[in-house]
Amino acid sequence: MGTRREFIGTGLTGIAALSLLPAVNTFATVNNDYNRYSKARPKLRFALASDIHYGQTGTDYTANTGNMVQWINVDHAKNHLDMVIINGDLVHNRPDLLSEIKTNYLDKLSMPYHTIPGNHDFADADVWQKNFGYEDKYTIEFGDIAFVLANTADNKGTYICPDNAFIKASLDKLANKKIVFVILHIPPLNWVKADVFVDCPETVNLLHSYPNVKAVFHGHDHMLDGVRYTGKLPHFFDSHIGGDWGTDYKGYRIVEVDDQNAIYTYQVNASQNPVLNSTKF
Repeated sequence: MGTRREFIGTGLTGIAALSLLPAVNTFATVNNDYNRYSKARPKLRFALASDIHYGQTGTDYTANTGNMVQWINVDHAKNHLDMVIINGDLVHNRPDLLSEIKTNYLDKLSMPYHTIPGNHDFADADVWQKNFGYEDKYTIEFGDIAFVLANTADNKGTYICPDNAFIKASLDKLANKKIVFVILHIPPLNWVKADVFVDCPETVNLLHSYPNVKAVFHGHDHMLDGVRYTGKLPHFFDSHIGGDWGTDYKGYRIVEVDDQNAIYTYQVNASQNPVLNSTKF
């Protein structure tokens, strides 16, 4: 089990917005700018991006990865990001390219970043430790907010349930935190028959057992950029950065937490294509 505590510390276009407790107006304005509910800087603001698929033949993966770094750095310069989480499938079946994407792209992000493997990274704890200096499951603490990140695939790309013993131990350790976010590349539930996920009922039950677990964030399905639920627990998706399929646009998700621990999240249409669903709840 690892713990990471390293912190230092864009014009937003085509945004789909979601808010959590309470619902507020978080839609894009007519100028495609995000109209923040408060002028005060959030106590935590972070981005989630996934599914870069660096190295996939037939895709412009160098441009896609470079665009992601540029988009997120511009966002940070205008609005400040405390960190970025890259939620799996950094590379496409080429773990030998992990060091390349780290050195040539991710290390050029202007804010701290954290990564977790996806099924196309073909990675386990040893591979992640070698490339990033930490294992494939760990926790992050940011004041009274914490994160639990865990691998959902083996080093051959087979979908697996996350290490539930690790998740339970982590959530027990973080029981005094006001908010816990869980980061899993592959969702732990097949909501519909067409889903290419994996059923992990023990994981779902664990997440429901801790009232401070407020949301779970996933990548994996490039077509999803909204929210699904297990019970009342929201599971958010963030579209994709690369790969040869998915939403018409490429983008990432922003999450903000204010001083009253209200949570606001919205999807950014970073490539500025017009096709993007908007939701408020």
